Amino acid sequence: MQEKLKKAYNVELGEAIKLYKLNEFTGSFYHLERAHILGQNYIFPHTKSHWWMLKIGIKQHNVKDVFGQVTRMLASILFSRIWVPSGNTGGANVNPMKPMPIPEDLKQILSESKK
Repeated sequence: MQEKLKKAYNVELGEAIKLYKLNEFTGSFYHLERAHILGQNYIFPHTKSHWWMLKIGIKQHNVKDVFGQVTRMLASILFSRIWVPSGNTGGANVNPMKPMPIPEDLKQILSESKK
């Protein structure tokens, strides 16, 4: 993972974890979605974003989110290096196969990391 991309991923994940520890799950999930977009082409960062989404689902006793994140974690291990739907936010509330628009700030980071 290119250094600027890695730094941006870590900022988003760090903010998500901070908010998670404060039981601010909506804010935490927002940053996990952003981390997911940044890390979805890399097995460990991709799976790690789903792990934290799973933890939120468990804390909120949301069976749909728990099941959705377990299946997404398995898929992230198997498919991260093969194919991912660009911009997909990774939540159990979205189709896991659907490409989604990428926020402009993240689009810039991702395009710079390909150079």
